[in-house]
Amino acid sequence: MEWGRAMRDLSTAIDYLAAEDPAEIPLALLAEQLLDLHWQMARLQAQIARRTGVRQPGG
Repeated sequence: MEWGRAMRDLSTAIDYLAAEDPAEIPLALLAEQLLDLHWQMARLQAQIARRTGVRQPGG
């Protein structure tokens, strides 16, 4: 997948989450969503960390 499309998909997913009202989500589903969101956040943070350390100053 090309970078631009991946970022648009990520942005769209975040917009979808922002439009939802968590108070309207049944508790069991909300708990499942929170687990999924934390897992995806950890994956995203791992990719940010991978890219942060790629280039050393002066290298």
